[in-house]
Amino acid sequence: MKVNTSKSKNAESFYIKQSYIDANGKSTSRTIRKLGTLEELLKEHGPTRDDVMAWAREQARIETEKYELEKENHCFPVVFHPNRRIPYGERRKFDGGYLFLQSIYHELRLPSVCRKIRDKRHYEYDLNAILSDLIYTRVLDPGSKCSSYKAAQAFLEPPKYQLHDVYRALSVLAEESDLIQSEVYKNSLQVIKRNDHILYYDCTNYYFEIEQEDGDKKYGKSKEHRPNPIIQMGLFTDGDGIPLAFSLFPGNQNEQKSLKPLEQKVINDFGCKRFIFCSDAGLASENNRILNDAKDRAFIVTQSIKKLSAEYKELALNRQRFRRLSDNKLVDLDDITSDDYDQLFYKEEPYSSKKLEQRLIITYSPKYAAYQKEIRQRQVERAIAMLKDGNHKRQKKNPNDPARFISKDAVTKDGEIADILYYLNESKIAEEAMYDGLYAVCTDLFDDDVADILNVSEGRWQIEACFRIMKTDFTARPVYLHREDRIKAHFLICFLALLIYRILEKKLNKEFTCEQILRELKDYQFADVLGQGFMPIYTMSKLIHRLHEACGFSTDYEFLTKSKMREIQKKSKGK
Repeated sequence: MKVNTSKSKNAESFYIKQSYIDANGKSTSRTIRKLGTLEELLKEHGPTRDDVMAWAREQARIETEKYELEKENHCFPVVFHPNRRIPYGERRKFDGGYLFLQSIYHELRLPSVCRKIRDKRHYEYDLNAILSDLIYTRVLDPGSKCSSYKAAQAFLEPPKYQLHDVYRALSVLAEESDLIQSEVYKNSLQVIKRNDHILYYDCTNYYFEIEQEDGDKKYGKSKEHRPNPIIQMGLFTDGDGIPLAFSLFPGNQNEQKSLKPLEQKVINDFGCKRFIFCSDAGLASENNRILNDAKDRAFIVTQSIKKLSAEYKELALNRQRFRRLSDNKLVDLDDITSDDYDQLFYKEEPYSSKKLEQRLIITYSPKYAAYQKEIRQRQVERAIAMLKDGNHKRQKKNPNDPARFISKDAVTKDGEIADILYYLNESKIAEEAMYDGLYAVCTDLFDDDVADILNVSEGRWQIEACFRIMKTDFTARPVYLHREDRIKAHFLICFLALLIYRILEKKLNKEFTCEQILRELKDYQFADVLGQGFMPIYTMSKLIHRLHEACGFSTDYEFLTKSKMREIQKKSKGK
């Protein structure tokens, strides 16, 4: 601190001022104490101006010692001036939720991966800073690349690169996507225990706000039932639902063909050679089953009972000789009581296809049967209403459309034109009811326990949760990018954001919902206090406490000095 004077027409005033760097990195100063005018001070500390100045400098020294002592004890006097206006453009609120994501980003050694890419390509911009900010904003404030750049300006550590660097970096990220995926997987083994002996695979698609096909953006069957061109994604997760690898393929390609190239990449580049492949019936073609019927691999896939041959369908629909899973006792489904409502029953048969010997496991759940019956009853009621209202002539759009229960016949009288009669098809309703509560799984694991096989199959919901998070919470679609390389980079960023989020979720022992975690991360904010430090303005909670424990730093103090905040930022980077 130092003495500062100001002269007016009638007086000279003495002040103690302190220099500091504000939140925008600019050097400025503030008044700590007004000592008085020269005329006033001469009466007590004179007789000359030099005497007054010597006294003032001693006061400045005392204030400096006092400040250092208070700083050491984390106690700061803060002086706010009611008549001083806030300067234009001065940011006073900062986002800090990225610190938790940054902790995992560095644990995955992504900065090292970016350095490896830089040494190979020799570009000038900071790929690590760009990639990390794009990942953090994808979780905290998803939007376009331009809006992500603007959102990152509100971080405690704002970007130093330029927007045009972001678009340049997207091309590099696209070309190095396979390398980044394999490196991140290998590094993740040091962060958490990966359940990579079970691999779930599924596909989804993302639509574009365009009307014409372009490149891999093709017309196909959209998951959102939109008439836009789409691009498809195949995703592998481990047994805990943590992303492993992804690939993109054209919107009009059969998704069953997407498995083999991605699986080969997982085997060759990732080193995952021993695993059980698990997918739904849509991806369980015979070729995909044969691909995983290998020495070090096996498969567990769902099987559509309706698509079984007549012989096996009859076996599945036969309600006799099921076993209760809990005690393995033989039971006929027609004899079960209300006490068995929450039980699961099964029976198994050897299942031979053209090229493969398999094990067919059929299960029955009374609870699931009641649910399906209730849903169908509502659809039947809607079909009856459609007949009454005359809306039954419209085309059926999907397998769950109530119009599927409406049939038509041509009725003629002698010598007259045929009349079209629409009616409720009771036989179709009864046919669907035969499958209520039934579910089938095929596997080449002949010696494993049925309960273990079913438990693995039930875990497929986790990959569906991954798609939901990417599409809904991370707003991965619609996609507004046009260049193929930038589209690939976009999905790489979404994939890495999902990976980091799921690892964070696992570190929290899955105690909290996705909505709760994202809300707390977004609300984790700090206010700059006149350049001296930061005051937390988030609501302290059990979740914030667990985040602090999981990531190895804590900010739940009334005030954090700038040096303390820099220390926290270093801890979030593993330094």
